[in-house]
Amino acid sequence: MTTQSRPIVEVAVGILLKERSLVLMGKRPGGKPYSGYWEFPGGKLEANESVATALERELYEELGIRIASDKSHCHEIMMLEHDYPHAYVRLHVCLVDLWKGEPVGLENQELSWQNIFNQELTITPLLPAAWPMIEKLRSYLSGA
Repeated sequence: MTTQSRPIVEVAVGILLKERSLVLMGKRPGGKPYSGYWEFPGGKLEANESVATALERELYEELGIRIASDKSHCHEIMMLEHDYPHAYVRLHVCLVDLWKGEPVGLENQELSWQNIFNQELTITPLLPAAWPMIEKLRSYLSGA
């Protein structure tokens, strides 16, 4: 349900998955809305940019990694809209299970690998839109 007075901000989100259960989350640095909250890496699409191109750019800028050239290792698993006080966002959530390089917080963000199947994650707080992504991923990985 979109509010006519607010533009939709298109965002590419990457869920980096290793060992079929660990996902990478980053802590939003100071100066950004929801600073201190944990999220999946990604960012806004630029004009005329595809989700895949935006995600490749964002993961390189934020983490210094490259998505594997075989695009079968990166695909959109869901799209979700969330109305934050600062922006109405449409999140294109992509599962990435193969990349080149070791993720490093290049924007001064803390990083944490979390076991997606643990009832409770060891980091808090999470951005509100992260929870539906986690539930979808749990369902997706369990074959439900």
